[in-house]
Amino acid sequence: MNVFFEDSGSFKAGTVLSHQNETLQVELPGGRRIKVKSKDVLLEFSAPTAAELMRAAEACAQAIELDFLWECAGSDEFNFAALAVEYFGAQVTSIERASLVLRLHGAPVYFRRKGRGQYLRAPEEQLKAALAALERRSQQAALQATYEAELTAHRLPAAFEGKVLTLLTKPDKNSIEYKALEAAASVCGVSVAQLILDCGAIPSARALHESRFLAEHFPQGTGFGPAVEYSGPAAESGFDELPVTEVQAFSIDDISTTEIDDAFSVEWLANDRLRIGVHIAAPALGVARDDMIDLIARTRLSTVYVPGDKITMLPAALINTFTLKEGGLRPVLSFYAIIDGATQDIVATETRAERVFIAHNLRHNWLDAIVTAEAIAAGEGDYPYKKEIAVLWPFAQALYEKRQTARINYGLKRETQRYTDFNFAIDGESVSITPRRRGSPLDLIVAELAILVNSSWGAVLAKYDVPGIYRAQRSFGVNRTRMQIGPEPHEGLGVEQYAWSTSPLRRYIDLVNQWQLLACTQHGVAAKLVAPFKPKDADLYVIVQNFDEIYQAYADHQNRMERFWCLRWLKQEKRERMLATVLKGDLVRFDEIPLLLHVPGLGVHARDTKLWLDILALDELTLEVSCRLAQVLEGSEAQTDLSGDTALSCP
Repeated sequence: MNVFFEDSGSFKAGTVLSHQNETLQVELPGGRRIKVKSKDVLLEFSAPTAAELMRAAEACAQAIELDFLWECAGSDEFNFAALAVEYFGAQVTSIERASLVLRLHGAPVYFRRKGRGQYLRAPEEQLKAALAALERRSQQAALQATYEAELTAHRLPAAFEGKVLTLLTKPDKNSIEYKALEAAASVCGVSVAQLILDCGAIPSARALHESRFLAEHFPQGTGFGPAVEYSGPAAESGFDELPVTEVQAFSIDDISTTEIDDAFSVEWLANDRLRIGVHIAAPALGVARDDMIDLIARTRLSTVYVPGDKITMLPAALINTFTLKEGGLRPVLSFYAIIDGATQDIVATETRAERVFIAHNLRHNWLDAIVTAEAIAAGEGDYPYKKEIAVLWPFAQALYEKRQTARINYGLKRETQRYTDFNFAIDGESVSITPRRRGSPLDLIVAELAILVNSSWGAVLAKYDVPGIYRAQRSFGVNRTRMQIGPEPHEGLGVEQYAWSTSPLRRYIDLVNQWQLLACTQHGVAAKLVAPFKPKDADLYVIVQNFDEIYQAYADHQNRMERFWCLRWLKQEKRERMLATVLKGDLVRFDEIPLLLHVPGLGVHARDTKLWLDILALDELTLEVSCRLAQVLEGSEAQTDLSGDTALSCP
């Protein structure tokens, strides 16, 4: 005897070998033997054989018309055997019964299983809806296949127009377009982004990197809109209530800087004393807490810098009003330090809001080469503010040495300037990368005066018990550097407290601290009662938390784009071999450009070992560089390659 039965949701047929109680031992056509419960048996038959029945039933099932079968079934629950008689007639065969079971079970849209051999037809409305859904899915599958074919052939389907960046940045992974894109990328053996690039849907890898960042952090665009563009008074006439200082100030920045936050002045006093002024742009005078500009600035929290471009924290019109551009009076918050010209000690300090005339915007690009330590000592060179720079330089050196002493007292070593910074100049899709050595006189003057001001103004906030946002750092331990509400030492800088305050046009923390400092200068001991942020203001803690996250994201994007332009430079200059320096393990840094990478199989080399690396492959999309060690430079050979023009010549 043969049986047709259900086994784990599928149907099989076999020959009965034995029957004990409610269990049958059945041999399947392939020879395997299984145990079958009597309740799972749907048919018993002697002919044809089990294998023949299954083949014939499957063929017959395909010929059964589902719509007619659904019509034949009543609205009540039914047994397959009864429906078989209704559909095939009274002389229904075992093959036809089995085929009906297979057809019923394989059409869940039409029939619902209610038990062993029991079914119920779907209600008419539900059936129509389900059939419509199946038709849609069928059409979608056909459309997806069409998309896949075009993408595999590196052609962008017309339906993808206007959706490409969304598919790469915030895709709906259930959409037909994304499924087709993912499937085609798998066939081509590339990433989804690379396939889109190969199809010419985005102009370059650069556009993709930029779009991903903008989609995440600026989904509404980078503009401010006319409703929030600053339309306040011009700097020359809008702050007449501020006193005008008699000094004339000058700034020192890179040539590309348009948000000029700081400028300097020097006055010669009696008894070999000097009054050095640091004048900080004062946008806090034109922006109020919780106004429209503030709410946007609090969302952006910082200007975003990338090679060749930036996204400003504040609207351009407001920046133009408060930036310390040369040729006019500008509202500022000034810090003055009276120093002893002989000892370089600070005798007294003062902070006040005022207007100062900005006489000149000096640029590092013009002066770094001629304003050297040797030139200052010898009194050589002809450049603007030579006399002022000559006195600022020893003062900056004295400030630096005092900080180094404080670092040593905190258990740290002296600061060392190990590496060169680089400037990027972008022209279309080409890039120029030029080195700029940190530690030049102008660089040290700007850095040390900024540290002095940030530290001193942090002390002013603490003196008047006005809350501010501080940057603290411990020498050792986890979470060494952190933003916080309240003063603590910044041991890395060697100062007792450090409150960012010198870049209010570019950084929201500085703008907040400037509001608080203005309250101190205007109201003294009553400042904490009138300052925009009162003690324990919850918004300050939210700003600190958000700033750390956003500032790091901006820094990551800047690093990513600098890495992209380094790869573009290697390709543009057709470099096949580069000089590099070992940092640690297999991590190296190229000497000509600020590119760090791991070189697998580099071997063990001491820190600062010079190497020649062969460039094997570049990928601007993944920002990966494949290199191979070509030669290790040792001793005098390394020195020779690092001096003069030979530094760029390959062996």
